[in-house]
Amino acid sequence: MQVEKRVKELIEEKIADRPELFLVDIKMLPNNKLIIHVDGDEGITIQDCAAISRHVGFHLEEENVLEKAYNLEVSSPGIGEPLKLKRQYDKNIGREVSIKLEGGDVKEGKLLNVAESGITIEAKVKEKGKKAELVETSIDFNNITETKVLISFK
Repeated sequence: MQVEKRVKELIEEKIADRPELFLVDIKMLPNNKLIIHVDGDEGITIQDCAAISRHVGFHLEEENVLEKAYNLEVSSPGIGEPLKLKRQYDKNIGREVSIKLEGGDVKEGKLLNVAESGITIEAKVKEKGKKAELVETSIDFNNITETKVLISFK
């Protein structure tokens, strides 16, 4: 059985009674480091991460899923990690985002709305000789290659 598939089953089993939590990503790196990113609609606590880690680690050991020693890391996605799921977009409405589009263009603005097919942002557009205006732009998920939340230190 593929490691990532079994880990996904274990995580879903552990958070089944916690609908506010969701799995974002599982990566098994070549150096036998297993990275699990879990998030929540209102964030995730260190206690939640520890409980998931214990559950996954216990079952991987019991079932001897991994033959070699491994390092297990359970956390929320880091601040610099791109958004991967619609649910992550939903929880970041109102925040500033940077969006890389197919073709290489980058758009930045405030995330206003998330729909099934894409997002709407509000960005400042400055035309030569005019004052900057706030313009709403809709972007299809199909055109997005990466979205990151921008962090402001103001």
